[in-house]
Amino acid sequence: MKILVTGASGLLGSSVAAALASAGHTVTTLQRRPSGVGGVRDIAASITDAAAVAEAVAGQQAVVHLAAKVSMTGDPADFEAINIAGTRTLLSAAQDAGVNRFVHISSPSVAHAGDSLVGEGASAADPEQARGEYARTKAHGELLALAADSADFRVLVLRPHLMWGPGDVQLTERIIDRARAGRMPVLGTGAALIDTLYITNAVDAILAALTAVEHHHGEALVVTNGQPRPVGELMTQMALAGGARRPKLSVPVPAALAAGTVVEKVWDLAADVEDALAARLPDPAAARLHETLADEPPLTRFLAEQLSTAHWFDQRRTRAVLNWQPRVSIDEGLTELAAHYGGAAPTVAATMPAGR
Repeated sequence: MKILVTGASGLLGSSVAAALASAGHTVTTLQRRPSGVGGVRDIAASITDAAAVAEAVAGQQAVVHLAAKVSMTGDPADFEAINIAGTRTLLSAAQDAGVNRFVHISSPSVAHAGDSLVGEGASAADPEQARGEYARTKAHGELLALAADSADFRVLVLRPHLMWGPGDVQLTERIIDRARAGRMPVLGTGAALIDTLYITNAVDAILAALTAVEHHHGEALVVTNGQPRPVGELMTQMALAGGARRPKLSVPVPAALAAGTVVEKVWDLAADVEDALAARLPDPAAARLHETLADEPPLTRFLAEQLSTAHWFDQRRTRAVLNWQPRVSIDEGLTELAAHYGGAAPTVAATMPAGR
C-alpha cells in the first residue's frame, strides 16, 4: 500500500514510517525536518504548505496524520495554523487525491476538562472545555477529521495517551532530566491512577488502525497499555530507569495548580517581550533567556491537573475494533528504558490488570 505519514521527524512518526517501510509498504513522509528513516521518500515541508501537501498525497492510498504543534504554551495562532488549518488542508488534499484510508492521531486531552477520568471511553472532543491551546486546537482538528468520514474516505481517530519510551523527548526525557536536576515534583500523594502507552504498542496500534479503518471508521478510540498505575510510582520508575535518583520533591496539589497558572502567564509574557528583554542583556544572558523560553515551562496548570487527577480508560472497544493487544507491558517497557539509559530496572509490579 502507498502510505503518507505526516510528522515523521518525531519519535512516533518516524517509528511508524519505519515499521510501514519494513512491512513492505511504499512510504512518503511530510515534515519540516528530515525523518531519518531509511527506505522512504521524504518531503521537507510544513503541513500548512498547500502545494507540498498536494504533492505528498498524490497517488497515496492511505494517510497517517501525526503532524501537530505540541506544546503547553505558545501563540494561539501557531496552534491554529498547524492543528486546525493544516489538518483541514491535508483532509481536502487527500480527498481530492482519492485517498480512501485516513488515520488521524489525536489526544485524550481533547475531551478532558480537568476532572478525573476513571474507566472512561472516548468521549466526544470538546474544544470549548479542552484545557490549553494544544488540546483546544487538536479537538477542532479531530472534529474536522471525523466530519470528513464517508464510505469513500474512511477516517479513524486514535488518541494515544501519555506515550513514553526510549528516545521520547516529550515525556520520558523531561521526567528523567528534571529528576536528575532535583526538579521533578510529586503532586499530593502521587496516588492518582493514570494510563500510559509504550512506544512499541503505539506503533502497533497505528498499523492495526490502517487495516481496521477499512471496516470500522467514523469514531475515535483512546489507546493505552491498559495498565493504570499511581502517577508518583510510574514517574519514579521512569526516573530511576533513566539513571536519576528517586524524586523527593513533594508539592500540595492546590499550590501546584496556583503556581502552574502563574508560571503560564509569566512564561507567555516573557515570550512576548523576549526580543526587547534580550536587547538589554549581555550576550550570555540573552542566550540563556532564549534557551529557557525555547523549552517547556517547568509547570503549567494543565500539567498540574494531569499529575494530580486520575485518568485511565476502558480499552475493550479499542482492542475489539483494532484487533490489537499491547505486546510490551509497563514493566517490560521500564526494563527497556533502563537498558537504553543505563538506569535501574523496575521493582514494582502493575497495580491493576491489563485490558480495562
